Amino acid sequence: MRSAIKATRIWRILRKKDQSLEAFIRNYAHLNEKRYKFKDVKKMTKSFKEKLGQGGYGEVYKGKLREGRVVAVKLLNASRGDGQEFVNEVESIGRTSHVNIVALWGFCLEGSKRALIYEFMPNGSLEKFIDNENHSQFTQRLEWKKLLQIAIEIARELEYLHRGCNTRILHLDIKPHNILLDEDLSPKISDFGLAKLCPKKESVISLLDARGTIGYIAPEVYSRNFGGVSSKSDVYSYGMMMLEMVGGRRNIKIGGSQKSEIYFPDWIYKHLEQGSNLEIWGEMTSNESEIARKMVNVSLWCIQTSPIERPSMSKVIEMLEGSLRALQLPPMPSMFAPVITPERLPAEILIESSKKTSL
Repeated sequence: MRSAIKATRIWRILRKKDQSLEAFIRNYAHLNEKRYKFKDVKKMTKSFKEKLGQGGYGEVYKGKLREGRVVAVKLLNASRGDGQEFVNEVESIGRTSHVNIVALWGFCLEGSKRALIYEFMPNGSLEKFIDNENHSQFTQRLEWKKLLQIAIEIARELEYLHRGCNTRILHLDIKPHNILLDEDLSPKISDFGLAKLCPKKESVISLLDARGTIGYIAPEVYSRNFGGVSSKSDVYSYGMMMLEMVGGRRNIKIGGSQKSEIYFPDWIYKHLEQGSNLEIWGEMTSNESEIARKMVNVSLWCIQTSPIERPSMSKVIEMLEGSLRALQLPPMPSMFAPVITPERLPAEILIESSKKTSL
């Protein structure tokens, strides 16, 4: 009897969630994205034959529309969350119109079945082009000039989200896995599942829980003692990501021992301050060295502990496009990350970082 009552309650909760999602779609009837039935999603992916990636909220498959267009289909896990990730993606991308934002071409909402259909990015995520610890996964090593160009384009995309939309959008999960590259290796921001909308007249948003991925989360996102969550939180994540682009390694490792753990921003700051040659760069021309040092310098400004001390994305663009001689070495952040183990992290952060998503 009790099990029957419990089952009924669960059914009612799920039914209420489905109804709220349908209401959301009706309110966004002006969206250009096409709505597909689940049978159409199965057909376009050949019953989910070719898997491209997997994340905390679902799996991504390669598909093809009836007119021949290749797409990436994100099949959302109905058992995770309350559908908020679906709402975030549709609502956020539906408000954007930028060449460097991954285009959402359609969606499926059929009971508990939810899917998002995106443009397909043939070169996958930025991660595989900068990860020096997994040489077997390399397709090529990007030249320094191209790395700088990619960094500038991503900065422009974030500036657009923060200032160019009618409603400010905070991505809150900027990392190499969520930067996809097209056939020309031009970057596009993807995965708006954790995004938050912020009215332009307001600069700080309220978060009930921490969100993001270990190694890229701004201090204020997991502890309000450092300040309010704002567009500067994306700036921090961007800075950590650009350091990874330069160093070709993760900024932090989980579960490492006290002796072997090296926090990359700390290490690179000390070498830059001393004017040392950074061994991670190997042999470089003077122009390449200048590009790398400029990217490091700007990154260190972006990861300042206090959000107030971080530059805006428009200032980041200005610094990256300017001369290295015009940049000052930022102060050393007052807080560097401790050795992080799963036992010391909020459950929400562990969930988001447990799997990596790429379209």
